[in-house]
Amino acid sequence: MKRVFLFAAALLLPAAAYGDEWPADSVKTVKDVSLDEVVITAAKAAKGTPVAYSEVSKDELSRRNDGQGIPYLILQTPAISMTSDAGTGIGYSGFRIRGTDANRINITVNGVPLNDSESHGVFWVNMPDFASSVENIQIQRGVGTSTNGAAAFGATVAMQTENPSMKPGAEYALSTGSFGTVKHTAKGGTGLLYNHFAFDARYSNVGSDGFIDRASARMSSYFVSAAWYEDNMLIKFQTFGSSEKTYQAWNGVPSAMLKLSGEGAENRTFNPCGMYEENGEVKFYDNQTDNYWQEHYHLMVSRRTGDAWNMNLTLHYTPGNGYYEDYKAGAKLAAYKLAAFANPEGGETTRTDLVRRKWLDSHFYGAVYSANYRSRKLQATVGTAINNFVCDHFGRVIWTKSAYSLPAPDYEYYRNKGEKLDYSACVKVNWLFRPNLSGYADLQYRGIDYKINGSDDKAGDQVHIAKNWHFFNPKAGLNYLKNEHDAFVSCAVAHREPNRDNFTEAGVNQYPVHETLVDYEAGYSFRQKSFYAGVNLYYMDYDNQLILSGKISEIGEALTTNIKDSYRMGMEVSGGVSVARWLTWNGNVSFSRNKIKNFTEFVDDWDTGEQISHYIGTATIAYSPDIIANSSVDFYYKNFSASFNSHYAGRQYMDNTSCKDRSIDPYFVNSLRLGYVFKPKFMKEIVLDVTLNNLFNEAYETNAWVYSYMEGGVRKKDDGYFTQAGIHAMGRIAFRF
Repeated sequence: MKRVFLFAAALLLPAAAYGDEWPADSVKTVKDVSLDEVVITAAKAAKGTPVAYSEVSKDELSRRNDGQGIPYLILQTPAISMTSDAGTGIGYSGFRIRGTDANRINITVNGVPLNDSESHGVFWVNMPDFASSVENIQIQRGVGTSTNGAAAFGATVAMQTENPSMKPGAEYALSTGSFGTVKHTAKGGTGLLYNHFAFDARYSNVGSDGFIDRASARMSSYFVSAAWYEDNMLIKFQTFGSSEKTYQAWNGVPSAMLKLSGEGAENRTFNPCGMYEENGEVKFYDNQTDNYWQEHYHLMVSRRTGDAWNMNLTLHYTPGNGYYEDYKAGAKLAAYKLAAFANPEGGETTRTDLVRRKWLDSHFYGAVYSANYRSRKLQATVGTAINNFVCDHFGRVIWTKSAYSLPAPDYEYYRNKGEKLDYSACVKVNWLFRPNLSGYADLQYRGIDYKINGSDDKAGDQVHIAKNWHFFNPKAGLNYLKNEHDAFVSCAVAHREPNRDNFTEAGVNQYPVHETLVDYEAGYSFRQKSFYAGVNLYYMDYDNQLILSGKISEIGEALTTNIKDSYRMGMEVSGGVSVARWLTWNGNVSFSRNKIKNFTEFVDDWDTGEQISHYIGTATIAYSPDIIANSSVDFYYKNFSASFNSHYAGRQYMDNTSCKDRSIDPYFVNSLRLGYVFKPKFMKEIVLDVTLNNLFNEAYETNAWVYSYMEGGVRKKDDGYFTQAGIHAMGRIAFRF
């Protein structure tokens, strides 16, 4: 058993720690090491790497986890803004970092890419209660270190799954609260068996009616892990997956119906999804839902070869399939490749109500490998990854209102296939060339082959796209680390290919080009036992950034266009103080300037069918608040704890015109959590806590969309705001054995 711990210790020295010549606080001792951590994820940065990053620990996740998704649980870290379709953080939710779109944030689990290969996004609705199986989350702001999968074009989120306990244990937790929210979580582990084996499992079920009308969510998930340990080897298999059924709340509340108080205030929960009219009466389709099933399989092998080398290989496979169902009132038959038909009045019927389903059937698989070398002054990593993605996109009409006869049951009106091969290699070197001063270099090559073939979901359209890209992404920096002081400077280059929508939703002969980012960062922090303060400065210079245009697709997806020159610059300040053993405060504030140079707006003219251009000059990038601030006050006394959290986000513009009429107002929300832990003799502990979210009942929105147009010489708009719940409560009881 001792040899297993020594092996783990040898593999786990941080990327910036190379023996006794490094500061003592950068080296872990054997007693701090967990066996599971020998699976090293190349996506993570260690102390001494010249990168701006934050960590969220297992304990922090556990304290906050009442069923809300990962976006809510990491909200207290710097420069993050969050949104939720249902208004509660359960179901469809997402986040931005430094104003960066969700599909520009690289997200991995144990180094395996989680982003969808075509959309580049992560759908957290497919990861219900995943936080219950996470050991820690590292959030790198900016380009960060080289990673696998989607381009880190503004941020990286690296999640490590939970380490198995060396002792057997079990837990059952029940959370319940406002809007019919209920979460069950059952988990257990065998501990280390026969000095070689460990098994863990979890099952969760989450349900909520949502703050928004009919925005219900019914989700379940599982996690199973089996590990085998030997003196110089670890083999681990894990699988996790989920199923979800959520009622669509993708369209938001139109501004014309949005009232904060007084008569009509109930419209803050209005959901237009599924709405249709029958005999003059407004109705809502019962099954206007999103349905998806997804599983993940990871086989991980880590082996030590000699005192300085270790190697890690992960094989992975992720199948997923599902559909969303829509009631389409007055749909054009031609849009579904259906012929018009004669009506009883002798004319021709070209429209009818119908119900359609849009399907995805995807398979993602590949391998991630790294070899790591560590000596007293040098730490180096050579990593490679190859991943392939195949996805069938198809749509079916399952019902029509009229007497129209479909060509076939579940009539299929389009089908196309997307295929994407993503391969990369990187070399990372950290060299201690002066006492307390190290240099970092990171060189990555990334290649992408992408194609789409088949019929599109637009009438008469065929889609044939074949693209390939070859990117070189260099990164370099210096880090000074001595006692309480830690300072760094770095420069990193990243490239990002367009996603599927950038191609399929583009105009004729308007296919997008890849984006380039040069990220300059500098930071300093001072840390003592009872005090911490840090500041980070950044300038992110974009070439051909794909900017949100304000136009949306039919399911509420924001569409983008290339803009030649744009930038993000800012300062992130963080700090914390331990006032007493029982009272601590932590906080951070981010100030930023996010601008497009020489911006020209194009607005559709419905009268002429053309577009009108308006030169604006320097404009603020949409959805980029100039101030984001967080504060957390934590009180501990014996078995009682209390936390008071605050979050502020500045004004966000919905398009790139900096027009207040098309913006999201600043908001300031607070939450209070109270908890108590009982220590009975017959079990490990019983945990009770209650959380009051939006304590002061702020009426606010976190996201919105807008489409502007000209009609009759007047500028008009269609829009939707995603309102969030007022004061609401969640209570939890957990039994741990």
